[in-house]
Amino acid sequence: MKLRKTQFIFLLIIIATLSRLIPHPPNFTPITAIALFSITRLNNKLLASLIPLICLYISDLFLGFYSINIFVYSSFLLISLVGHYIGKINLSSVLLSSILFFIISNFGVWLLGYPRTIEGFLTCYVNAIPFFGFTILGDLIYSFLIKFIYESLKNKVWATHSS
Repeated sequence: MKLRKTQFIFLLIIIATLSRLIPHPPNFTPITAIALFSITRLNNKLLASLIPLICLYISDLFLGFYSINIFVYSSFLLISLVGHYIGKINLSSVLLSSILFFIISNFGVWLLGYPRTIEGFLTCYVNAIPFFGFTILGDLIYSFLIKFIYESLKNKVWATHSS
């Protein structure tokens, strides 16, 4: 049975989202890959921008919600924008996305959990550096994996007459 292109894309997104629920190192998640993949593969850019937020929300139903979530969710809206303007999953789009996530999410951590001083700000970002390695690694692996799977299977999986 052949799938439509959109069905195949959503299947990959669902599988990637489910991987967020299995044990993993901190910040080693598929959400950046989902954001970049959705925005570069789906024609409906509004829906594509909302997909990473929907995936986060669904997985957060199981993982829990935290006060930092507004910053995390906001970072993925900007990551979708990066994907839209760069137009593809490549080293630049993935690394820029990782940096955006690091800056925005840790700004939230600083506001919500550290003294609002220069020292508190610097301490927050310095303490976050070990997590940044996992962010970059996860973003690179998931982004290039979903791109590779899509490119390798697209002609075998979806019907030629689909959208």
